[in-house]
Amino acid sequence: MKRLLMVAGLVAGLGLPAQAEVLRSEREDFRVRVLSEGLVHPWALAFLPDGRMLVSERPGRLRLLAADGRVDPRPVAGVPAVAASGQGGLLDIVLHPDFAANGWIYLSYAAAGEGGVGTEVARGRWVSDAAGHRLEDLRVIYRQRPKSSGGQHFGSRLVFDRDGFLHISQGDRGTMARAQQLDDLAGKQVRLHDDGRVPADNPWRGVAGAHPEIFSVGHRNVQGAALHPVSGALWTHEHGPQGGDEINIVRKGRNYGWPVITYGVNYVIGTKIGVGTHREGLEQPLYQWTPSIAPSGMAFYGGERFPAWRGNLFVGALKYQMLVRLELDGERVVHEERLLSGREGRIRDVRQGPDGLIYLLTDAPDGKLLRLEPAR
Repeated sequence: MKRLLMVAGLVAGLGLPAQAEVLRSEREDFRVRVLSEGLVHPWALAFLPDGRMLVSERPGRLRLLAADGRVDPRPVAGVPAVAASGQGGLLDIVLHPDFAANGWIYLSYAAAGEGGVGTEVARGRWVSDAAGHRLEDLRVIYRQRPKSSGGQHFGSRLVFDRDGFLHISQGDRGTMARAQQLDDLAGKQVRLHDDGRVPADNPWRGVAGAHPEIFSVGHRNVQGAALHPVSGALWTHEHGPQGGDEINIVRKGRNYGWPVITYGVNYVIGTKIGVGTHREGLEQPLYQWTPSIAPSGMAFYGGERFPAWRGNLFVGALKYQMLVRLELDGERVVHEERLLSGREGRIRDVRQGPDGLIYLLTDAPDGKLLRLEPAR
């Protein structure tokens, strides 16, 4: 016993990590490894081809992390100025599909301008050399119009589809009626070319008074988006009000109902919103949560490290501080399991890494980068 205590003390003195606790789920046993701590409200994670990672911090910093999670003390230079208030700030990150050739990195963020604040997207060319890490040739390729007051519902998830179009999720900015107005970009899913041009086949291009960037309408606040690994369809989730968080497949020209239909009710007072849960011509969610889980971040799992999870959809949740695992049958959710409830904090982003492991960011002033690893 004395020898064991001495060894344990030696390990602690060397700063070596203790073996993480084995957590048991219905299909896979796993451990949670803390790769980084001290991140300030981290919002999104992206993997560079050389194994390093980029993490956005909501106050407006882009951080470079080594493959083992060590944070470079120098923030990445050349990031656009952000309006860091409420839910706003520096938000999502995505690499261009041909990043290896062109070096483009895309950032979404809340920005101030005429009329208030709104979601914007900029792209810059990644440069990492002896002088440091930076974005060059930065250019704004999208601005939500009109801007407005308030610090909520910026949406902001970015996804490139298989045809190379960039999808940008938008929140209603806290004014629900805006989600149905075609002369307003709030509460819409937007689709653009990689340089910000509007695709010729966008559904409202050429419609008088409508913004041509719009791809779909009727969204409250989309904070999770991912391409289905087989169909290539764009799956999203969005925050409901009090109840009615949704998973949807976003299709061109469709209306997802907010605020005409919803499974949620008004906060605190619990009164009805819109006409109820159904109306002809408006899309029904594939799945919904009542009570709300406050979803954020989403990824399909297709790696080899957790074979029993292949094909599952993972959703982070701010409320209940958990990771939700969903089993699918085509376009139906057939089973839900809740992992990590209350253990690690508010899960803001969920990504599958190139190593086949699952990475999570926690939303806190002292946020963490976590990695789920097989217990075997």
